[in-house]
Amino acid sequence: QVQLVESGGGLVQPGGSLRLSCAASASIFSINAMGWYRQAPGKERELVASITLGGSTNYADSVKGRFTISRTYAKNTVYLQMNSLKPEDTAVYYCNTLMVDGSQFWGQGTQVTVSS
Repeated sequence: QVQLVESGGGLVQPGGSLRLSCAASASIFSINAMGWYRQAPGKERELVASITLGGSTNYADSVKGRFTISRTYAKNTVYLQMNSLKPEDTAVYYCNTLMVDGSQFWGQGTQVTVSS
């Protein structure tokens, strides 16, 4: 069982920035990719950004140019830097890890609210 501990959510005004972090309790060699998903009220959970062990990244079109995902291999931690936030970015953000054996795990979620 892999534990994912998230932090960094909160309330921010439109145009502001937040950084989310997620620390995984797993060997770096057992993780294939890490990523962030979000779920807004009444909507399905969607991929925001992901990063593979090799450093390849993938972003949802709605966040390209505003969000940046990064990863520190030594600490098995993934970050999501969110700039130019919009009200439509409001959601619960979940950290996800895909293991090399195909299993995946989720964090508990952290609320991001963009409002004036």
